Amino acid sequence: MSPPIIESKHGEKEALLEAAEFMLIAARTAPKTAGIDDILTLIVYGKDKDRIANKMREMAEERKSEGFRRDAKNVKDSEAVVLIGVRGSKSGGINCGACGFKDCAEFEKAKKKLGEDFVGSTCLFKALDLGIALGSAAKTASLLNVDNRIMYRIGTAALKLKMLSEATVVMGIPISAKGKNIYFDRK
Repeated sequence: MSPPIIESKHGEKEALLEAAEFMLIAARTAPKTAGIDDILTLIVYGKDKDRIANKMREMAEERKSEGFRRDAKNVKDSEAVVLIGVRGSKSGGINCGACGFKDCAEFEKAKKKLGEDFVGSTCLFKALDLGIALGSAAKTASLLNVDNRIMYRIGTAALKLKMLSEATVVMGIPISAKGKNIYFDRK
């Protein structure tokens, strides 16, 4: 009986999806303000990943933005995208005023509104939690030798597609394993 064979393309795809799962763990276990977890995560691949790329191309046309077009190509050429968002309309309970309100109670009562890309106002500490979760996820990918890059344009498209619908801010981390990192030296 001959040993099982795993072809490179299949093995790499499976490993990338497993790496994405480890990235979710890194985002979940990243430190949070007052130990309150308002981080949301999702792995998107296949047709849903392509929906994000298509929405980004649409937004590129609407906004006359080469950045959206370039990032859409990166998403299309990626195996998967890890989405990480935050419920930024909840307060961290610090009463710091960075949101522009007198205190957290006033912030939480205020009507939140959709800006061009995200819903605001956002609690500064929830935004910091999002940054820490993103950094933890990207570092995990890096430790696993998975090419990645944090991209805000992916998150704006994902929000418009109602992915992570509870989030007020979402960022995306596309992942791939190619002979050369596709997320750098971009034009």
